[in-house]
Amino acid sequence: MATSLEKTEFDFIIVGGGTAGCVLANRLTEDPNISVLLIEGGPDDRNLPEVLELRRWLELLGGPLDYGYTTTEQPRGNSHILHSRAKVLGGCSSHNTLICFRPFPKDLDEWVSLHGCVGWDNETLQPYGDRLLPHIAPVAQKDQNPIMRDWIASCATATGAPHIRDFDGWAKHRHEGGEMGRVWKEGVGWLSIAYTPEDGKRSSASVAYVHPIMDGRRKNLTILLETWVDKLLLSGKRAVGVEAVLKSGTRLTLKAKHEVLLCAGAVDSPRLLLLSGIGPRGQLEELGIEVKHDLPGIGENLLDHPESILMWETDELPKETVMESDAALFLKRDQDGDPRPDIMYHIYSIPFADNTERLGYPRPQHAICMTPNIPRPLSRGRLYLTSADPKVKPALDFRYFTDPEDYDARCIVEGIKIARKIAATAPFSSWLKKEIAPGPHVTSDEDLSEYGRKAAHTVYHPAGTCKMGGKDDKLAVVDPLLRVRGLQGVRVVDAAIFPQMVTANPMITVLMVAERAADLIKADYYRNTPVAAHI
Repeated sequence: MATSLEKTEFDFIIVGGGTAGCVLANRLTEDPNISVLLIEGGPDDRNLPEVLELRRWLELLGGPLDYGYTTTEQPRGNSHILHSRAKVLGGCSSHNTLICFRPFPKDLDEWVSLHGCVGWDNETLQPYGDRLLPHIAPVAQKDQNPIMRDWIASCATATGAPHIRDFDGWAKHRHEGGEMGRVWKEGVGWLSIAYTPEDGKRSSASVAYVHPIMDGRRKNLTILLETWVDKLLLSGKRAVGVEAVLKSGTRLTLKAKHEVLLCAGAVDSPRLLLLSGIGPRGQLEELGIEVKHDLPGIGENLLDHPESILMWETDELPKETVMESDAALFLKRDQDGDPRPDIMYHIYSIPFADNTERLGYPRPQHAICMTPNIPRPLSRGRLYLTSADPKVKPALDFRYFTDPEDYDARCIVEGIKIARKIAATAPFSSWLKKEIAPGPHVTSDEDLSEYGRKAAHTVYHPAGTCKMGGKDDKLAVVDPLLRVRGLQGVRVVDAAIFPQMVTANPMITVLMVAERAADLIKADYYRNTPVAAHI
């Protein structure tokens, strides 16, 4: 790692050492002729046991390694949600539960058919999942908690969902045909997680992609940690570098000979563009920011996976676990011809009680929780600046549960009803002492909706704020090559480019996007430089 720089010009500058940025840092520096500067706002994760030990993930929420973005007033939702964003090498893959799902084929095919994202169809993108470096596997037998094993059995009995031994098995066997390669639309089972079962440690983007090449093992990679980029530098309509501030307060001007790659996530990638005068003209002018490039879609299309929560008091539970939320259930309720599930459940073997406690419910010493969430919500939000000061956090208005048809709220109501059926089914029912939240007295659809929305939480999946789209999409921020529209020398490579939400947890999709982006970036580099003879 560099604490001072021997040079200030690189072929590529990567802003954000998170899930996508770590992939790019590795793949671009595979070519020793390409010089890369990776800038991360947080510290090195290698000496942080609270980060590396996956089971300790809850300790990170709201702590010094969390940017902790708040939510604007949500008239139909929960206005108190803290959106955790990681401030550490590896980004959210060093902060989250590392749950792994390949994107469903229709998720990707709709990016093309509905949004004009040519080249991002399932057939093209799915192979990038085959080359991911993290160690990903279903929860090891030694980590399987008996209560979750019984929950899986009761889910199957109560809902008819089949037991799935490997949620991503279909992707691994997709070329073989037959049952093994068929994509499921319902199922329950142990999650696939990016961890090493031998020691319970993360196999995050930083662990898998960057740790092996740090400390000078690749001379063409420079890493600046605890450094904050607050301005993208333009020469006309071309990005030529960034301005950054070290932890010491020293300000640096850093130049990119080829491209600046924004990998700061769905909050901070659009935030940086807006602070740099790139975004909706009206918003920038109102804040006194000089308009360098009018691009109305930046900050629009803010997506998330909202969830609600049910909680039951239990006696003290067995200790086996990877990270207290090791299994999942997917169901298909609507018979609309769509092959994807439309409701998902996580389960937590802890009292996940921050939101319920605020509503007046007690926090039991021991509890089990089910959290029904909406795989493809219809509500769309917006991110925007409230100040030209880079230190002021942007406003996040997710507009939870505001879709005109009330689809999102109805999903939560159905999810609560189904969760109660599961809770009444043996063997899982034998673990439960009483329902804490919402409580057995809450039964009408109206009351369930009111509770479900006020107790709602995030699954920590913000996306969509620099959406990818075709040339006719007026709110598209990047084109199908991930280049910011109307500018040269700058791309966005993170969950901000999602035109619509993927059905399940998106981390693997972000890794796949970054793997494909690395190919696109290197292809342009070789076309535009005289060093292609060595490929």
